[in-house]
Amino acid sequence: MRFCELRQKEVINIQDCRCLGCVADLIFDCCTGCITDLVVPGPGKICCWFGRDTEYIIPWRNIVKIGPDIILVDICEDRIKKPCDGF
Repeated sequence: MRFCELRQKEVINIQDCRCLGCVADLIFDCCTGCITDLVVPGPGKICCWFGRDTEYIIPWRNIVKIGPDIILVDICEDRIKKPCDGF
């Protein structure tokens, strides 16, 4: 699967069936070349618009299934939400 295909899929948290957004970036280990995390932008500042304060860093091990349209993850949002440095 190519990164451009991964970016078009919505990320859904199976704990609360909430859509977190689409994949924006990947984090990988330079030594092994393996993907370690998915990066999904958090909600917008005002009415889901005008920039973002946070992003979700989702560990690869928390991915349950990658389907044709969505990526299912099993995560606690409070643990993976990180401050954003400029999306």
